[in-house]
Amino acid sequence: MLNFDEQRFLRIQSGAVALGPRLDAVIRACLDKGAENIFFLGTGGAAILMQPSVQLLQRRSRFPVFIDLAAELVVTGSANLTERSIVVIPSLSGTTKESVALLAKAKEIGATVLTLVGHQESPLGKGGDHAFVNFAEDDTSCESFYLQSLFIALSILRHRGEIDNYEPIVSELEKLPRLLLDVKRSYEDKAEGFARILAGSDYHIIAGAGNAWPEAFYYGMCILEEMQWIRTRPVHASDFFHGTLELVEKGVSVVLLKGEDSLRPLADRVQNFAPSYTDKLTVLDTAQFELPGISAEVRSLVSPIVLATVLERISAHLEVMRNHPLTTRRYYKRVAY
Repeated sequence: MLNFDEQRFLRIQSGAVALGPRLDAVIRACLDKGAENIFFLGTGGAAILMQPSVQLLQRRSRFPVFIDLAAELVVTGSANLTERSIVVIPSLSGTTKESVALLAKAKEIGATVLTLVGHQESPLGKGGDHAFVNFAEDDTSCESFYLQSLFIALSILRHRGEIDNYEPIVSELEKLPRLLLDVKRSYEDKAEGFARILAGSDYHIIAGAGNAWPEAFYYGMCILEEMQWIRTRPVHASDFFHGTLELVEKGVSVVLLKGEDSLRPLADRVQNFAPSYTDKLTVLDTAQFELPGISAEVRSLVSPIVLATVLERISAHLEVMRNHPLTTRRYYKRVAY
C-alpha cells in the first residue's frame, strides 16, 4: 500500500484496544465513587472524534453526558461540571492550548479527569488523574480515539446495567485492528480513484448521518481543509434539505459517507436526491466492506472507524496526486493565534 506501514498501524490500533480493560476499571471506580455525569471535552478534530460515543450514551443510557467546546467551557463554565463529573480530554499531542486550559479548570473544580494522549510526557499526559497513552500520529489517531471513547461509553452502559452483551462486543472489537488492515488492503486499488475526485474540485459538500456524521465533519475540516486547503461544506444529512440543497447543481461535488446505524435512511435520502441535480455524487459506504466475525450490532458501532481507515488510504493518494503533503501548514502551530 502507498506510504503505509502495516505493522505500525496494527501496533497503534492494538494499543488502543489494549487500553479497554483499564478504561473499564477506571470508569467503574468513578461510578462507584458517585460520579453523576460525564463530559467529553476535546479541541478541534479530537473533540469531533468523541461524538459517536456521546451519541451512543445519549441514546442508550440515562447517565447524563455532555459535549462542549473546550475553549467556550473555559470561559463560561457549566452548572453541570462539578466535583462529581468525569471529564474526558483527548489530545494527540497532549499540548493543545485550549485543552490544557480546560484541564486546569476541571482540576480546580475537582472533577475526575481522564486524558487520552499520544505522549505521556506532555501537560495532558502528566496532568490527568488517569492518563491513557497510546502513541499515534495523524494518519492513525482517528481509529485510536474512536476505539478509546467507545470503550468508555460501553463501560458506562455495562456498569449501569444498560447493556447485557458487553463482553461479546468487546471480544469482537479485539478483532478489529487486523480487520481494518484487511479493509485498507481491499480498498487500495479504488483509493486513487476517490482521491482523483477530491482533487478534481476546489469545493465539496460532505454529508453524513448518525455516527458517520462526525467522520464527515472531521474529514472535511481536518483533512481536506487543514491538510489539503480544499474548501468544504460539511453538513449533516438531516440539515442538507434545510439550506444546503440549494447549492447543488451540475458540477458541484457532493460526497456522502454512509454508516450502518439506525440513521442510515437519512443518508439514503441524500443519495436519492443528489443524482437528479448534480453529476458529481460520490458515496463511501461501510456496508461494502467485509468484516468477518463482526455482528450487525458491532458493525453499526464501528462504522466511523471503518470510514476513517478507508479515508486514510484516500488521503495517502490525494497528497501525492496534488503534491501537497498532509503535514504542510501555513498557520496551524506555525504562527501565533
